[in-house]
Amino acid sequence: MRSILTSLVAFLISTSLLAEGVNPDGDSALGDLAFKKKCVACHVVVDGSGKKLAGRNGKSGPNLHNVAGAVAGMVDGYRYGKSIVAAGTKNGLLWNEKNFVAYVQDPKGFLRLFLGDKKARAKMTYKVRREKDARDIYAYLLSLSDNQ
Repeated sequence: MRSILTSLVAFLISTSLLAEGVNPDGDSALGDLAFKKKCVACHVVVDGSGKKLAGRNGKSGPNLHNVAGAVAGMVDGYRYGKSIVAAGTKNGLLWNEKNFVAYVQDPKGFLRLFLGDKKARAKMTYKVRREKDARDIYAYLLSLSDNQ
């Protein structure tokens, strides 16, 4: 019974999260440009069939396909830091627009605040300086997602 209840809660959270992501505040066309300038050195977007949707060959960061609406720290085959894994698996961090924007603007600061742990670390050191760029990147990633 407990596992059914847990699954139901996770489903309700994810569906409300996806509904929130349907109309992001950012502009996906501008997000495409921002992604090309700020993200491709580390990230790529490759769908489940292996088709590259965005990026070059960045591999120091995880594949960002379906990141919009996903639990943080869960891309198969990527070695995440302990803090982001704890944020996702133990504390339920979901990549909605609000969390994504806050994280990419200050990864370490976001994790420290989210986890309540002043020693939390982030492997991502780059910071997207402008909130508008972060919102646009989120909109762009959502446009490439299976979760639209």
